[in-house]
Amino acid sequence: MSFTLLTDWLAYLAVRVVICIIQAMRIETCHAITRMVALIASDIVRLRGAVVDENLRNVFPSLSDTERRQVSRRMWEHLLLMVCEIAHAPRKIHRGNWRDHISFRGRREMVQYLIDPRPTVLVTGHFGNFEIGGFITGLLGFPSFTVARTLDNPYLDRYINSFRGANGQFILPKQGSSTQVQAVLASGGVLSLLGDQHAGPKGCWVDFLGRPASCHKAIALFPMTSGAPLLAAVTTRDGAPLKFTISLLGALDPAKSPAAVSSVPSVTRWYNDRLQDAIRLVPEQYWWVHRRWKGTPPKRMQASRRAA
Repeated sequence: MSFTLLTDWLAYLAVRVVICIIQAMRIETCHAITRMVALIASDIVRLRGAVVDENLRNVFPSLSDTERRQVSRRMWEHLLLMVCEIAHAPRKIHRGNWRDHISFRGRREMVQYLIDPRPTVLVTGHFGNFEIGGFITGLLGFPSFTVARTLDNPYLDRYINSFRGANGQFILPKQGSSTQVQAVLASGGVLSLLGDQHAGPKGCWVDFLGRPASCHKAIALFPMTSGAPLLAAVTTRDGAPLKFTISLLGALDPAKSPAAVSSVPSVTRWYNDRLQDAIRLVPEQYWWVHRRWKGTPPKRMQASRRAA
């Protein structure tokens, strides 16, 4: 075994031990611990503090320093609790009791699209507990295919994907999966995507939470080329651990509104607007730790923003 594989295996072993400890505790105990750890991460260690504060300062300029620290602390609590919920979900949420844990907004419309013989493209973001959203969708009998980056650690990659695939959420690698994606769309499957990942200088630039952000053009091209309805949805926690609401934020259906899917920028703006409205309602459940706004937008966009 090479040194790299050995360190990967040791990291995997450490994660498995932590998960076992989490699963041995009550979820309420986990929640209490996440509050303490969040306080340390946010206020003492200041883990990624500069990134979080910069993001919050730009998106919510009216917040005071104290208010930004409170959002940062609640965000860390959310992220840590999210890990605990993922560890507990396979044992606590099943087909017999899912109603005790999950409520829906827009359920009828969402189900109508999911049972439609046409393919469906579902877009969400690093917001709420999106992993639980995929878990529940599969649990209720709607398998989906999610495009995600393959982890560098092969042991952790297999372990995490085993959770995702337990109920029918299948992972497609971010690189080299175009043929598989086309097969999913051609067979009328459900394709699930994270819509708030930085796409680099050649992406489609739109305003997201008041700042230019680069988005992957493929998200808009899928419904434009396949005729698949595009659903924007989020899974947010309702205060208590393992209590969630899955909300359909909107649906863009090429069959009903062909003009709405006439261009990549218009479709990209549409789902970003839906996501940002949801994030503003519960900002502590968004991943402010990642650099969503990177790079410099095209000069034409800079000029239009200055003119506005």
